[in-house]
Amino acid sequence: MPQDKNQTHLTPEQYNVCFLKGTEPPGSGKWLHNKAKGMYVCVNCGQELFKSDTKFDSGTGWPSFWDPAVKANVKTEADNSLGVQRLEVVCSNCGAHLGHVFDDGPKPTGKRYCINSLALDFIQKIKKNPAP
Repeated sequence: MPQDKNQTHLTPEQYNVCFLKGTEPPGSGKWLHNKAKGMYVCVNCGQELFKSDTKFDSGTGWPSFWDPAVKANVKTEADNSLGVQRLEVVCSNCGAHLGHVFDDGPKPTGKRYCINSLALDFIQKIKKNPAP
């Protein structure tokens, strides 16, 4: 369940990405090479964003996903900040900037949600031990 929209718990780097629309350097993200099963959530409010099952190696230097966990949990907005039109991805609960979405991803969606690790937290799925 999403938490409040207060940003005081964010590091300066997280705040820069999430609310000043910064970008972490490619290849530097904490979650780029994460292979664990679980859920990626918004670092600011905790809203569920992407399942690990939709993560793929795009070779871009940022964690990439081919679909959101719940479509309503992410929204897109036009971004013309670099002189080219892109689609910015934001958390629908708190408005945190997550990254951008492109049309060069794998099937079944053909989408590549290119997301900053600094905008994400990860909740690992706990394996249940079989009953003795």
